[in-house]
Amino acid sequence: MLVDKITLKDIGLFDTDESLGLISYLNFCKTNGGKLRLDQFLSNPLSSITSIEQRQDAIKQFIKEITFIQEMKITNGTTLVMEKFFETGFKTIPTQISFAGAYWYQFFNASDYSLIRYSVEHLNLFYKHLQNWLALFDIQNGNPIVTSLVEKIKKYTSHPVLIQLNDQNSLKHPQKLLSLSYFYLYQYKNNTLELLNCFYELDAYYSMALAVQNYQFIFPTWLNDETPKLEIESAIHPLVVKAVDNSLTLTQNSNLLFLTGANMAGKSTFIKTIGIAIYLAHVGIGAPAKKLNLTLFDGLISNLNIADNVVKGESYFFNEVQRIKNTIEKIMDGKKYFVLIDELFKGTNVQDAMKCSSEVIKGLQHWRNSLYIISTHLYEISEGLKEYSNIQFDYFETEVRHKELVFHYQLKKGVSQDRLGYLILEREGVVDLLKEITKNKY
Repeated sequence: MLVDKITLKDIGLFDTDESLGLISYLNFCKTNGGKLRLDQFLSNPLSSITSIEQRQDAIKQFIKEITFIQEMKITNGTTLVMEKFFETGFKTIPTQISFAGAYWYQFFNASDYSLIRYSVEHLNLFYKHLQNWLALFDIQNGNPIVTSLVEKIKKYTSHPVLIQLNDQNSLKHPQKLLSLSYFYLYQYKNNTLELLNCFYELDAYYSMALAVQNYQFIFPTWLNDETPKLEIESAIHPLVVKAVDNSLTLTQNSNLLFLTGANMAGKSTFIKTIGIAIYLAHVGIGAPAKKLNLTLFDGLISNLNIADNVVKGESYFFNEVQRIKNTIEKIMDGKKYFVLIDELFKGTNVQDAMKCSSEVIKGLQHWRNSLYIISTHLYEISEGLKEYSNIQFDYFETEVRHKELVFHYQLKKGVSQDRLGYLILEREGVVDLLKEITKNKY
């Protein structure tokens, strides 16, 4: 699935100066290397149902053994020590070192020896725990991702020296310690670094498994269909506390949701929730919902947080138009896209925005191979759109009780005609402040 940087920013995947992105909340890796691998997974949605289901199945296997993996003693400190060990210029260790030579090395190169001993301790731990992981996962079969990891780890841990590892024995005797360090440093360096990469992938899968558990993600049912479909039940934004769940169905025969509601009623959060669910489903990590049936989409396109560009002299409205143009050009290839648009044409006057919005929505709804969610405050244009049977109308209700706003965050059928801007202005004390300024001025 193709996704550009604007969409990734719109759905809140990455960290910003103001807040952590979703990518940080899904990170439960033990190591820096694991996090880098996780970031690669999360930043690159998959493009086939087969590859997605293989990753889903691999995550399920890691969930099944999550306690065992949590108790593995390989930490970020372990991997950092290993990496530093291979980067450090130690005093050369002889190929064959005698009992006496080992003690001489220990005496005349005390700082090197101390670091070597500390590093070998971590290397031994690393190999032993991976051998334990291998013993558990080697009996599991059927998933190509897990099988590939098993085969690589088995290959790099099957050397006789590693099979016969004895932590305490090697650490207590300088001759055995230096012989083992020579093996690690000069004979098995590349293999060990390859194995580190295997562990980083293992760590990333452990993190995804823990994220699925912690956020109660579900794995979707993938529909092998030429026409687009989304059927999601009880979707929630994974980072919203006490989130209200909502459901939605879009198909080729009902492919555009015209969404209305007052400011703060929940439109933007809902749109991002659907975007996150679709995106994470294509990553293979599941989605924050109770049920999700969907077809594979070729792309996810959003138009949520447009900004002007002072340097280029481009206005907000100009950039809105360019983003819409880019969207239209993409969907014209006939592939399946999911398009998210929040508040069409905020950068122009109301009458102009109504005309522009109507034209865009009428044009987009004809492209039935894509699905759309479009929110707007311009409820007036809904009447002219009701002639199209493939457009459905939903809204978020806002109730006013004693001049206080009550948000239900629950999707309802129909069109909202709420106009609550002045009430919010009044509630926040802005009207009183303006009256006070006027009173003091005269």
